[in-house]
Amino acid sequence: MKIRQDRLAINPLQWVASPDGWIDPTLAPSLKNRLDVIRDAGITAVHSDVPGDMTAAAYAALLADHGLSAAPGYVPVRLTDDEAERQKYRDTAARIAEEHAELGVPTMFLAMGMAKDAERVARPAVGQDADQGRLERVRDLLAETAGIIRAQGITPAFHPHVGTWAETEEETRFVLDTVDASVLGFGPDMGHLAWAGADAAQLVRDYADRVASVHIKDLDLDLAAQAREAGWDYRRTVKAGLWSEPGHGNADIEGFVDALPDGFDGWLIIEVDRGAQPTPEESVRKCGEWAAKYVQ
Repeated sequence: MKIRQDRLAINPLQWVASPDGWIDPTLAPSLKNRLDVIRDAGITAVHSDVPGDMTAAAYAALLADHGLSAAPGYVPVRLTDDEAERQKYRDTAARIAEEHAELGVPTMFLAMGMAKDAERVARPAVGQDADQGRLERVRDLLAETAGIIRAQGITPAFHPHVGTWAETEEETRFVLDTVDASVLGFGPDMGHLAWAGADAAQLVRDYADRVASVHIKDLDLDLAAQAREAGWDYRRTVKAGLWSEPGHGNADIEGFVDALPDGFDGWLIIEVDRGAQPTPEESVRKCGEWAAKYVQ
């Protein structure tokens, strides 16, 4: 398995993983400190996330000062009947897509959002409360948002995620099969798909012409299966040790990467939703050590 150095990045969630198995952005140290650690780990690109108090140009300059470049970022959307909320999600998608255009990043991930009190956070990874009518609304929302992103010249990559209304292999295939490829690409997260029992590598092969970028994520597959069977909630599963740095779990990362089409030019973005090391800094360093074995 070989990975291009100029197409490998990290989304450093380690710093915002909260003790309760969720995400808390207030836990993060300064952006400069995080970029220092990422650079020193030998990783040369980072998931795009322009802070609210910075312009895209200033963010790009800060990355460049650290020898880093920008890689595809992420936007979540949620089903709502409140038109003001719907417009807020539209505006956010347009803003983030515009930032990607300014950063020269041609792809961004598009996912359904999560909430702590959501049905599928209470019972994740099994397609809880599946409903065809709702799934069609999810499909329509993703297609609408994808069109907004496309209007900025950016390719939206559908990103199935556990805990949302688009988490299973069946739901993933439905969305991809019913939204035209010219509208919506595919940005699979191998870890979230595996948690939901999906074959991420086969999905990549089946939708090879739509894969725009991917998330590399290692996990304990046995724990994932145990959690699904026992009905554990999202946070309990995460706190039990679901995630790990690449090479420290038992997911088939090599099989997933090898399933990517010949000449694949998208990004591979390392994510560790909750580090398995004593500190976030050590977790990021472990990611860099893994990457160093495979980059070319």
